[in-house]
Order: sequence, then C-alpha cells, then structure tokens
Amino acid sequence: MKFVHIADMHFDSPFVNLSDKDILGNLRRLEQRKVFKRVIEYIKENKIEYLFISGDLYEHKYIKQSTIEYINNLFKEISDTKIFISPGNHDPYLKNSYYNKFNWNENVTIFHSRIEKIEEENVNIYGYGFDDFYCTNCGIEEFEIEDESKLNLLIIHGTLDGASLEEKQYNSMTRRLLQEKKFDYIALGHIHKPDYATHIVYPGSAISLGFDELGEHGMIVGEIEKEQLKVEFIPLDDEQFKEIEMDITEFLSKEELIEKINQLEIAKNEYIKIILTGSRNFEINKYELLKYIENQRIIKIKDHTKIAYDLEKMANENTLKGLFAKEMLEKLEQTEELEEKEIIEKAIEIGLEALE
Repeated sequence: MKFVHIADMHFDSPFVNLSDKDILGNLRRLEQRKVFKRVIEYIKENKIEYLFISGDLYEHKYIKQSTIEYINNLFKEISDTKIFISPGNHDPYLKNSYYNKFNWNENVTIFHSRIEKIEEENVNIYGYGFDDFYCTNCGIEEFEIEDESKLNLLIIHGTLDGASLEEKQYNSMTRRLLQEKKFDYIALGHIHKPDYATHIVYPGSAISLGFDELGEHGMIVGEIEKEQLKVEFIPLDDEQFKEIEMDITEFLSKEELIEKINQLEIAKNEYIKIILTGSRNFEINKYELLKYIENQRIIKIKDHTKIAYDLEKMANENTLKGLFAKEMLEKLEQTEELEEKEIIEKAIEIGLEALE
C-alpha cells in the first residue's frame, strides 16, 4: 500500500513572533495553502491510497470556516484516497471544534480520545486524537495489536521520550514502548523536524513556522508491505529560513551597520534573521533599522550585542558620569533576570550618551 504522511500544518497560524514586519504572516498563510495543494496534487498524480495527518492540521483558536472549507474541498479532489486525521494539541477534538461540527467529506476519518481501529482488507489502522489542549495518557501502554498477520499502522500526535514536565503534557510516549507494540508503521506528529530513520516517523512540519524551524520541510511518502517499508522525504516549502550573525564591534555608527546589511547577498527564496553580536558603539533600535534595509527578505533583527563602555573603569571617575556608572553597575549586579539586565544595559547606553 502507498501512503502520504504529513503533520503540523497549523493552518491559520497568526505567525505573531515570526517577523518584525506585519505582512509576512499573511504571506505564510498563503504559502500554507500552496504547500497543502502540492500534497493533494502529488496524491492525485501518484494514485496514493492513504493520507495520514498526525495532528495540528489547524489552529483551533484562529481557524476560519473558509479555511476548513478550502481544506475539505481539496479532500474532495482525492475522493479515492482514504484520509485519517489524529487531532493534536493545537486542533483537539472539542465539542465546538470543526472536527466535530463540520460536515467533512466521506473519505475523511477523524480519530477521537481513545485508540480506535479501522479495519481495511489487508491493514488495520489505529488512531488516537487529543480531546483537549493537553494529554498525559492516551492508553498506549495497555494497548495490544489484535492481528499481527495484517499490516498494523498507528496515527498519533505526541512527544517521544519526553523528559520535562511540559513535554509530558503532550502525550509523551517512549520509543521503546512503541517498538514493543509491533506496529509496522507509526505516523507521528508534534515535532516539527523530520525523523524517519525507522518505522516510527515524524514528517516534521509541512511548512516552516519560523526561525526555530530551519532546514527543509515537507512530507513523507511511503510504500509498505509486511516486513518491508520504504519511505522518502519530499520537500514542499520553497522558502528557507536562515540566520546570519553579524559582529558589529568595529562599526562606529548606525549608518555603517545599515550599509553592511544592505551589502549582504540573499537568495530569493530565503527569509533572513540578522543576529547582531559583539560590542556596540551606538544605540540600536531594530525597528528603526528595518526602515532603511533595502532587501525585503530581511524580516527580523535580533540584538545580542553588549555595550562597549568599560563601566568599572568609568565608575571610579569622580564625575557625574562616574556616579551614574557606579549606580547602574550595582543594579546590574543585583539583577539575575536576563530580560531585566537587557533593560538596564539599554538605560546605561542612553544615559551615558545623554551625559556626553
């Protein structure tokens, strides 16, 4: 049997932390649609029998009915393909969710909050869906396969080997436990990076949601028989997120920094985050900088620089500037929170410039 396995589309995600430019969220939502349509076109062209969607198809809080209708209309285009969806922590099967209240096409099966079995001619397909935004026990430990002579597949959303308290809230399962259950293929979702070295597979997010998801994003295409599995990762997202570090220690002015940024060579399919490092000799306002950057592919600036002043030396001066430096040094030493330290450092920079 041939199948396509995707997860973590996150339709209608607001992309609030993606960019310092407002327009990018709208662009990425359009790109979500384009990528999903590519999945459907691939299924049609290659006569794929099954589509597995392992959770977080959409964002429950933000999803629009028009987007649900768009997705379902595409499902109608592959009416001969059987579609199985396991709701995740971003799209749980709630009473008011579209999984529950929308009239999905007849080729769509949506799993609920217990492990269910769908019997096909040569395969049993099991699935589990979140019924809340958190899940600490899906019941997989007590589960046993009924017929090992058939192909047995599991579609589920969750974390493998989650160690932290947060990870354990998202249906944490151990790889060892899943291996013991003797499934022929386990279609996972939740982790946005592809992992397909074994039959326990994360396809990763089909489209990158930001700079914490660098690298390729796409879908898993598989062909499976008893004791034989072939999988291939196919990239879908044309856009690439890339980080560029820039040490500004030797830069003497904001104008020089802008010139250097504008000289960067950037590919047409790259979204760029500039990470400023080193010691700064001038005040940096990242939002002000973006106004003067010519390449619209630079969408975010992160300031990791430190002020270039020698505060300890300055604090020994018997001047107004020295008194200011001494007081601010004491504040820095008394503060442990990183965010508060950054605010104090910015205040030092502004204060010292005012005292020049």
